[in-house]
Amino acid sequence: MATRQPNNLQQEIRWLLEEKYGGNITAKAQKDIQRLEKGEHIDYVIGFVEFLGCKTDLSQKPLIPRPETEYWVERTIQYVKRKSSARASLIRCLDIFAGSGCIGVAVLKHIPFANVDFAEKEKKLLKQIKINAKLNRISSKRYRVFQSDIFSNVKGRYDYILANPPYVAETRKTKVQKSVLEQEPKAAVFGGKDGLYYIRKFLKKIGDYLVPGGVVYLEFDSHQRRDIIKLAKVAGVKEVDVRKDQFGKWRYARIVF
Repeated sequence: MATRQPNNLQQEIRWLLEEKYGGNITAKAQKDIQRLEKGEHIDYVIGFVEFLGCKTDLSQKPLIPRPETEYWVERTIQYVKRKSSARASLIRCLDIFAGSGCIGVAVLKHIPFANVDFAEKEKKLLKQIKINAKLNRISSKRYRVFQSDIFSNVKGRYDYILANPPYVAETRKTKVQKSVLEQEPKAAVFGGKDGLYYIRKFLKKIGDYLVPGGVVYLEFDSHQRRDIIKLAKVAGVKEVDVRKDQFGKWRYARIVF
């Protein structure tokens, strides 16, 4: 799973000691235990999570990868491998709103004939993406990382665009976990009053950045399903298919141009 979901502090401490300190209580471990006792998120204290077999460093405090994201990315990778393995040329992918880079790194690790561009607005997370690519031994020849406010610095067209934008509605803030509100980057969580601010801008422009027949995978909040379908159709897509996650909630769309 992408994130650890503890039931209590003692479970968090066990995970910390096992995953970061080999079961030993060192002076540094004691300091980390104090961080847990103060309420810091277990994933930030340990410093990394696993995402589809990739180690995802969290040192720059990006949004913590979620199991729901891991679920649809795994299925996307399976689809791309089935459809594209016979191609003679590389496929071009864009990981937009990239954050930690976990999506694009997983694509690079599991699809040897893929190249990935990472587009991320926050400057410090550009460093985070590079850390994670290097950590997973991805050749620098296979990816590029650049600062971009949605498509502002994106050039060219892609076979696949994978997007996990900020989509939580500010009006639903009371439903968000306290640890998310207090510790994770708000800019990566909230998407305006209705949660669709970035999604509207993204869908309005995607046709300019896809090859004919190109495919978009887009994560969204479960209550936004009808809005996603409507916005995609307004953008002139050939096909939009919304799908559920492992918990039975509407979670992502596959959009074909």
